[in-house]
Amino acid sequence: MFNFERRKRKEDKCAAYRQLPMKILPFFVEHFTTRLHNLYKVFNSKTAELLSHHQVEIKQEFPKEGWVEQDPKEILQSVYECIEKTCEKLGQLNIDISNIKAIGVSNQRETTVVWDKLTGEPLYNAVAAPVSPGPSVPVAVVRSGSSVPAAGTSSVWLDLRTQSTVENLSKRIPGNNNFVKSLTGGVNGGVHCTDVTNASRTMLFNIHSLEWDKELCEFFEIPMEILPNVRSSSEIYGLMKAGALEGVPISGCLGDQSAALVGQMCFQDGQAKNTYGTGCFLLCNTGHKCVFSEHGLLTTVAYKLGRDKPVYYALEGSVAIAGAVIRWLRDNLGIIKSSEEIEKLAKEVGTSYGCYFVPAFSGLYAPYWEPSARGIICGLTQFTNKCHIAFAALEAVCFQTREILDAMNRDCGIPLSHLQVDGGMTSNKILMQLQADILYIPVVKPSMPETTALGAAMAAGAAEGVGVWSLEPEDLSAVTMERFEPQINAEESEIRYSTWKKAVMKSMGWVTTQSPESGIP
Repeated sequence: MFNFERRKRKEDKCAAYRQLPMKILPFFVEHFTTRLHNLYKVFNSKTAELLSHHQVEIKQEFPKEGWVEQDPKEILQSVYECIEKTCEKLGQLNIDISNIKAIGVSNQRETTVVWDKLTGEPLYNAVAAPVSPGPSVPVAVVRSGSSVPAAGTSSVWLDLRTQSTVENLSKRIPGNNNFVKSLTGGVNGGVHCTDVTNASRTMLFNIHSLEWDKELCEFFEIPMEILPNVRSSSEIYGLMKAGALEGVPISGCLGDQSAALVGQMCFQDGQAKNTYGTGCFLLCNTGHKCVFSEHGLLTTVAYKLGRDKPVYYALEGSVAIAGAVIRWLRDNLGIIKSSEEIEKLAKEVGTSYGCYFVPAFSGLYAPYWEPSARGIICGLTQFTNKCHIAFAALEAVCFQTREILDAMNRDCGIPLSHLQVDGGMTSNKILMQLQADILYIPVVKPSMPETTALGAAMAAGAAEGVGVWSLEPEDLSAVTMERFEPQINAEESEIRYSTWKKAVMKSMGWVTTQSPESGIP
């Protein structure tokens, strides 16, 4: 039987949408082990509600161990496909696409493409950040005054991989956000720019002056004239030149983790968020002050939301293996058949029974930066079963997060009162409760998980000349949160954490010489 009441509710909802101005996020990249996605999402600027979205999977290539590459043409084509499909879905909801007021871009950071500026053709695959934490790139000369990811960046690796191919660089254009150029016209007048959050990840950028650093560019033999113009994270860069959204301004641009920080509304000094995906990325807003870590963290640009707005900085710590450990249990060991099954197994036992899992498959990231470490499972007894190992895998994600948070607390001098979380793994309630127990502070999860996309959308809508999204504290939409409080006592939390650190020490020193298959010439 046809449900007239249901149809009326849908029509009322569509009518309500038509009365509200909207803004859009077209490009959102989420990391996976074997593939990534382009996601195109439409938000209501008054309520921050997600109205529609479309995603396309993109393959990744692994030509050698530690190398990650993507096809730039495939990525760009998927952007256009996502835009068209999402606009079709809006039409099905009776939403006029003329309501779309701005476009924001959120991209995976530290990924570099070199294009021929005359033809617009890429000269090589997109080079993503290496998965190993210790490439043999000389960085001793790079010190204060510039942002230095200790794991290296793809801009440096680009030279290692393509030096024999890339000649006459004055005709080439590298950039980790060349989608803005492509979407605004490409070789026919496209705007070649990036934002401060992406520029700060290249190892070529002075994070104090917010300019390309001449000394670093000379050291890495990168001609400064080929680098994109660096803009704020929220301003009109150009207009869409083709497709369903022709003429719509592109006015927001942030690296994915900065976008998540904005989407979580961490605008105050000392607020932090952790994104749980293939790895974990914990960023703490340090305000207008650059805090240089003495405990293995990175200093980076958090955001600059307007041409004349002040820049905000952040401390960042990265966990290499988070969601990836679950896929490893599924694909390599066969302990689980699906990623969702791990929560069920962990719930069956509610403990690791003294088993500790250090997933240092290719070394340890922050705060150790130890490439010699390798994964270990220790504390096994004859009673240990796959449920305990599943529980230990979830605990490992939480212990690694605590190590980063402890480092941040020491560097900032102000203990974090709670941790805001997002990312695909946050749907696992066992994981979230474990995180609260191990940190011994509340963990707060927004009801809407699309914080990275939302952050880029907010930046785009708030840009001067667009003005459909206010970032003033009193105007920000209240977000429903799920709160996880610690359920164990502080003493038990400390005992488990100290045992974890003992396991980490045992994981180090396994690799004493660099193996030839490491992928580094």
